[in-house]
Amino acid sequence: MFCAGLGSVGAKGEHVAGSQHTAVRRAGANGDPEMTRAVILDAAERTVRRHGLRRTSMNDVAQTARLSRGSVYRYFPDRDALIGALLERMAERFVAQSEPSVRRRRTLASQVAEAAVFIRTHLDDAVLTLPDDAMFGALLAAQIEGLLVQFNGFWQPYLVAAEARGEIRSGIDHRLAADWIVRVMVSLVLMPSTVIDLDDPKAVRAFVQEFIVNGLS
Repeated sequence: MFCAGLGSVGAKGEHVAGSQHTAVRRAGANGDPEMTRAVILDAAERTVRRHGLRRTSMNDVAQTARLSRGSVYRYFPDRDALIGALLERMAERFVAQSEPSVRRRRTLASQVAEAAVFIRTHLDDAVLTLPDDAMFGALLAAQIEGLLVQFNGFWQPYLVAAEARGEIRSGIDHRLAADWIVRVMVSLVLMPSTVIDLDDPKAVRAFVQEFIVNGLS
């Protein structure tokens, strides 16, 4: 799974800003650092979507979260650390939201195909549609190793089950197999196709099931 995350922010996110501020104040009173950290990340996501990554500063995030700059720096020592944590959280959210669709399928081929369809049909909500600039690409590249570890881990139990069912060859290196699957997911996001309609779920499923998983059998 690639697309490092989904996020329904926008108007809804703005609507809940006041309640988030109340939550932060309560968190401060109760000494709940996880809640405060989550609200800062919510504010960072809304700010990046509103202004673009290049123009987003720690001060902007603090204002959106209704916290002092010092409070933000207490949780994230610099801007790169904040953006890295934001990417990681969006990736976790994407995996969590996609897993029910993948889990419903009974074979590895159909599971990978469903993941591909999920990615393609949710591109408008994905982290890659955050305002596009070179800085975001550089930060994504800097975080990609950690994100790939997470996405590779997502596929491990599915590969174990597929090997037990005899769908893939016995003794296959699950790490390499997962890496292959994730690289295919990346290509479906970043590379256009001249022969496959990547916006057609049926075509994506057929392509993935016929070509991508056969290399593991």
